Amino acid sequence: MPEHDLLAFMTPQHHAVRNFVVRELPRNHGRPLTPAQIARSLRLDPRLTVQLLDDLDKHLFFLVRDPRGDVSWAFPVTNDRTPHALHFSTGERIFGA
Repeated sequence: MPEHDLLAFMTPQHHAVRNFVVRELPRNHGRPLTPAQIARSLRLDPRLTVQLLDDLDKHLFFLVRDPRGDVSWAFPVTNDRTPHALHFSTGERIFGA
């Protein structure tokens, strides 16, 4: 299936949430991002944010949430320990997904 078909479900808000979690997960000191953090930072309604996360989670290759519903994995990064430790020039450390 062509990539554009895989992304067809995504609205600009889906892209904003995904881009945010990929950018901010390494800056969150090894902790997952909560839906409330994401909603607050992007100025989105909290219920809409959960719906957007549900959509992204359902399409498994975008992000994964822990049992509390917090984002712990957003390709290509994760706060879960993997063999792929990443160190950014800005000082952030996280693991590769």
